[in-house]
Amino acid sequence: MPGAEEQLEPFVAELLAALEIEDTPVDLGSVLGLAGVAAHSVVRPAAPVTTFIVGYAAGLAVASGQASAETAMRLASRVADTVARRYGASGNPAESAPA
Repeated sequence: MPGAEEQLEPFVAELLAALEIEDTPVDLGSVLGLAGVAAHSVVRPAAPVTTFIVGYAAGLAVASGQASAETAMRLASRVADTVARRYGASGNPAESAPA
């Protein structure tokens, strides 16, 4: 039975084409990993919300010229991972705010 990434690849390719951004690299392993951290550290619905916010933040950084797409995505993902893990460790949203 194929893994999640293998099952997602054709869908992601079709979605990228439909959005006319087919040259955009998508690291499925990283996206799924971050979603897993958010889902298990916070609550399951945190997974799609986290990945959406990371993509949005990275897109803003690229559009404003602050970073390349790769750098923006890597940094936004790292921040989200840190916040989700901190939230999960403390269970307290007040303690999870970025410093």
